[in-house]
Amino acid sequence: MLRCVTYILEVALLIGLALLAPEATSGFEVDLSKHLPRDALVAPLHTVAFIALLVLPVALAIRQVVIGQVRQFTDALVIGLIAAGVATGCAKLLQLSSLNDLYSALVRSPHPAGVTALDPYLAALAAYVTVIGLSGRPRWRNWFALAIIFYCLTSVVLAHDTSTVLSLLITLALGAAVGSGLRYVTGTTSERPTAAEIAAQLSLAVGRIVEIRRVPESRTENRRYIATGGDGEPLDITVFDRDQQAADFFYRLYRRLRLTSQASRSAPLTVSRAVERRALMAYAVEDAGVPTPKLLAALRVGPEAAAVATQHCRGTTLAELPYEPSDRLLGGVWDAVLRLHRHRVTHRALTPDHILVTGGERRGTVMLLDPGDGDVAASDLQIRLDLAQLTAATALLVGPDRAAALARQKLGQTTVTSLVPLLQPVVLHRSTRASLRRRKDVLPALRKGLVGSAPEPGPELEQLERIKPRSVVTLVALVIAGYLVIGQLGRRNFIPVLRQSDWRWVLAGLGLSALTYAGASWSLSGFVLEKLRFARTVLAQLAGTFVTLVAPAAVGGVALNIRYLHKAKVAPADAASSVAVSQVIAFAVHMVLLVIFIAITGGAHQAPFHPPGWSYFALAAIAAIALGVLGVPAGRRLIRSRVAPTIGQVIPRLLDIAQRPAKLAEGVGGALLVTFGYIACLQVSVLAVGAHAPFFAVAVVFLTGQAIGSVVPTPGGLGAIEIALSGALTTIAHVPVAFAVSAVFLFRLLTFYLPIPIGWVAMNYLQRHDAL
Repeated sequence: MLRCVTYILEVALLIGLALLAPEATSGFEVDLSKHLPRDALVAPLHTVAFIALLVLPVALAIRQVVIGQVRQFTDALVIGLIAAGVATGCAKLLQLSSLNDLYSALVRSPHPAGVTALDPYLAALAAYVTVIGLSGRPRWRNWFALAIIFYCLTSVVLAHDTSTVLSLLITLALGAAVGSGLRYVTGTTSERPTAAEIAAQLSLAVGRIVEIRRVPESRTENRRYIATGGDGEPLDITVFDRDQQAADFFYRLYRRLRLTSQASRSAPLTVSRAVERRALMAYAVEDAGVPTPKLLAALRVGPEAAAVATQHCRGTTLAELPYEPSDRLLGGVWDAVLRLHRHRVTHRALTPDHILVTGGERRGTVMLLDPGDGDVAASDLQIRLDLAQLTAATALLVGPDRAAALARQKLGQTTVTSLVPLLQPVVLHRSTRASLRRRKDVLPALRKGLVGSAPEPGPELEQLERIKPRSVVTLVALVIAGYLVIGQLGRRNFIPVLRQSDWRWVLAGLGLSALTYAGASWSLSGFVLEKLRFARTVLAQLAGTFVTLVAPAAVGGVALNIRYLHKAKVAPADAASSVAVSQVIAFAVHMVLLVIFIAITGGAHQAPFHPPGWSYFALAAIAAIALGVLGVPAGRRLIRSRVAPTIGQVIPRLLDIAQRPAKLAEGVGGALLVTFGYIACLQVSVLAVGAHAPFFAVAVVFLTGQAIGSVVPTPGGLGAIEIALSGALTTIAHVPVAFAVSAVFLFRLLTFYLPIPIGWVAMNYLQRHDAL
């Protein structure tokens, strides 16, 4: 499938090259046509290459039948015919008038009508060879490559008016894409060596093999066998199949990109490299004096696999022990690992199923199995990672308290403390990560046990990731935010608005916008009993502007504030209740001010406020829906389930805050400052564009427009708030439409669009300082 996607991308790139730079290969084609003798050299070569492309597929078919791969030959033949049909169909499509530019670039004929742009036989040949596969057969691969290269070059020279380099390359890539894709769909015949073939090859290296059987459950993805030699001694056989080596390619690539080079384990993709690494690590562990199964042979088994034979050691792994291992036994494990580390060798897979106990618990010997993932000439970081893995695996086996005590006994408090920053799931073995996901309490308890009773806080986690998922999410969010903001700003030419605005009022509006973030920080910190740093709280509110652009405002801002409070050492329950109180108070302040300002505006002698007629019908409909929901038991249960948790969080926190009037005044005052700051900013925006409106009417405009716009589920209220405020300014404050639109745009520019990049910078700053 990876090959299929790659070939499709190649076809797309070649098509793009043909459309964007049709003359890119014409010079090469002209030079070939001019400087090569067509009749004396090129024509005979073309004939030989054409005959070779006819003979080689037949010879390959005979070989497949002789070796018993009839099904693979049949699949290759059928898929080759399908590829020829696909090439013919694509060639017909290229003759459509809508694709005339591409067709002309691929054919380059003065009269291109009727000329076939793609070669069906060449596409069929590419698919045929792809399905059979020539890996491990260098002679066949070289002959086919030479024949195709000479055929293509001579075709360009002899028929340069019809055949082009781009058309031939597209034909080959298209055929290979069809072959790879259908090979993935239909499956392939296994070319893995059988047990009998493995035994026959091993007999040449370790003596006669009289019995071999598959191990049903393996510690690794590779095939494992137990063989019996002529002397009756058992052997452990590990088979490295070529297809299995690339099975986890994408996962290993992801780990390689995400983690630093020393933290990631780069498993080899080729069979030869895998066997070489396994042999090297076996010799290195043995040289370090650490018990491990002795390497007896490492050899190739056909073109698709290799086998490693080691001495079979009878015993029980820690994962299979019927009882909990004693401290003496675990101490033996630590002694073996530390002896290995003194020789600068690591194991990197110290899990319970890779540690074998032979001879019983009291007189037993600890052996390390499968050291092939380890390192020689290991760095200090790699050794510490090995110790961190062993500590985490021991904690899963016997509990974090015993694991921490044993680690302190063997390593000392200083070394143990240096392991705490490395106890991150991302750098541990895959099976250990899976177990920790099921037992989430183990790793925090282990870190706490390793730090001990030291008064200072535990060390911060070490940076072992090149790319954090959070950074990727932030980058994606930044791209989405940029797209949304640029799209919104592109709908209106804001330069004339800024030029015609009174800059004195614009600067005043900018100051009022900044004041709202100070009010938001006070509104949050007023309902938190713990002391918060004012500057960082302001930065968190600025970061909320960016977050609300890419997440629902009711979710993004709340989640960001809870995260900020959690990082500020506020208990999770207290953080959630404080944010809930802040939201409830802000809503209450909003509604109370709306009622007050409507009453004041409605009683004004100049430009009294008269709600439009449809608003009465809307209020009646809302009241009817509310009464209908409350009148049904299911509706009451739904409201109770939604409201009860919030009330349960808000009431106790409010009672705590009520005992501290200064804190209550800070929180309520902050909420009032936010609301009045936005109202004043909208007022000065109206004045900046040359319009006039009563302050109380502008207050009603903002409170109603903000409420209506927030109901519409658009990121950051884009579009919805602008429309609601513009309409409210026109109907309530009687501002002309043109001035209302300009004023609302200036208001949103000062309070939303300009703070977005500042919010992104603030969010990154807080993340770098582990405050968010």
